[in-house]
Amino acid sequence: MIDHISIPVNDLNLSGAFYTKVLKTLGFSLLVQRESTYGYGKQYPEFWLNARVDMASLPEDSGFHFCLRCKAKDAVDAFYNIALSEGGKDAGAPGKRQGAMTEYYGAFILDLDGHKIEAVCFPKPTE
Repeated sequence: MIDHISIPVNDLNLSGAFYTKVLKTLGFSLLVQRESTYGYGKQYPEFWLNARVDMASLPEDSGFHFCLRCKAKDAVDAFYNIALSEGGKDAGAPGKRQGAMTEYYGAFILDLDGHKIEAVCFPKPTE
């Protein structure tokens, strides 16, 4: 249903360095790099950063978040740990959670501008 997402960032170079490391844990790489935008994806740009100089950080309780799916718990853990080591903030440590329809394993971070991002996988019941 959703083809791609774009988010505004205050410092494109700083956020680009952050997301290059964080998104690598989910299999994304930097595919497009232009003066005011970076595009990440697996085969085509699915996740874009757009420079918005002097943008204020988002409030932690904005109610907005988006979720990136991955295949395994170790990718969720790596996403979370690398995000925190690169200056992101904890918004929900990796763990089992109950979704609306099923259990899942996920973690939440706040990026350098305050965007809340989740990484999620749906492990088999034996995992």
